[in-house]
Amino acid sequence: MADWNQQIIDEFRANDGTVTTMGFGRGLVLLHHLGARTGVERVTPLAAIGDGEKSWLIAASAGGHPANPAWYHNLLEHPDVSIEAPDDGVVDVRAEELLDDDRDEAWARFKAHSDGFADYERRTSRIIPVFRLTRR
Repeated sequence: MADWNQQIIDEFRANDGTVTTMGFGRGLVLLHHLGARTGVERVTPLAAIGDGEKSWLIAASAGGHPANPAWYHNLLEHPDVSIEAPDDGVVDVRAEELLDDDRDEAWARFKAHSDGFADYERRTSRIIPVFRLTRR
């Protein structure tokens, strides 16, 4: 997975945020986050949905795996992070996990955006977390 992620990161940066692999287009951000236990900076490409002018939504879908991705735990421990966004460059953001109706409404937006998210939901018994990343 690390090699695939690096390929996506490289393509994102080489093309000013456009990723043609798997048809991502300009729908990704690169999340810069710190390891919850290690404190090591990591970069993870993620599908993102704009949420107004000051925030983005990201989903901890992990492709429908039974456990949340590592970056989920990292954001809970270190919510002040940055992203590289196609139209905004590097942006400092604060991550907030959405709960209850807010989460459900945001998750519905992901499923409407791509059938893949509905497939991820069918593959797992967990409720897939959604975060709002808001400019700081």
